[in-house]
Amino acid sequence: MDEEYDVIVLGTGLTECILSGIMSVNGKKVLHMDRNPYYGGESSSITPLEELYKRFQLLEGPPESMGRGRDWNVDLIPKFLMANGQLVKMLLYTEVTRYLDFKVVEGSFVYKGGKIYKVPSTETEALASLDPQDIPECQSQEGPQ
Repeated sequence: MDEEYDVIVLGTGLTECILSGIMSVNGKKVLHMDRNPYYGGESSSITPLEELYKRFQLLEGPPESMGRGRDWNVDLIPKFLMANGQLVKMLLYTEVTRYLDFKVVEGSFVYKGGKIYKVPSTETEALASLDPQDIPECQSQEGPQ
């Protein structure tokens, strides 16, 4: 590669993609590279599940009870974007959205203390996950028992 660039950006995390996009939109010639075989750096999503096991050097691989590996998409860092927030506006301005996938997911789970827990995603799930003692209307005037 004997070309000249105004900017070289290393890594494809969200910050690097935004920086690269801003520079490109403003007329800079940008070389954007990553050492990983996937985009996203430490905030990437890994699929199939077998790739996650390889990344963390887990030799046994996922158990058969987890089903097909391609049915899983694991975020190394969970991400939520407000639909009309400043970050979304910046992503649209820099055209980084050409490289992002926004997907509706069936469920979100967290791993804590050796167990997998479903993150409530509806009002019904959120209310069902609460301990009645944590809801002020369910407590007697004397407080929790």
